[in-house]
Amino acid sequence: MYTSLNSIGKVSLMMDLISQRQRAIGSNIANMDTPGYVRRDIDFGTYLGTMNSPLETKLSQKLGPSAIIEERVYDEINPAQELIALQENSMLYSMATRRMTNIITEMKTVINVGK
Repeated sequence: MYTSLNSIGKVSLMMDLISQRQRAIGSNIANMDTPGYVRRDIDFGTYLGTMNSPLETKLSQKLGPSAIIEERVYDEINPAQELIALQENSMLYSMATRRMTNIITEMKTVINVGK
């Protein structure tokens, strides 16, 4: 059954993952020239796959494997790729905040109609 509170929890968790990924990308950019530094990333495709809306499922198929696990990749850090990842993360954040705004608006409407 759909509830706004359930959706708020999902969007909140998604925003937490976006925040973790932002920190990882920032760390990659900051340590680009550090010898021996291992590139980090956060993938949350599997996590989104557990959600039940068609949009969430489609998004999870595009994003790929595991969500909460921090991936360590032993590749040289490419600044262009990191900037692309930063932009993707920015778009995910925009989508999540827009969804949260819509949920809150729905709740306000229900409260006002119920008066």
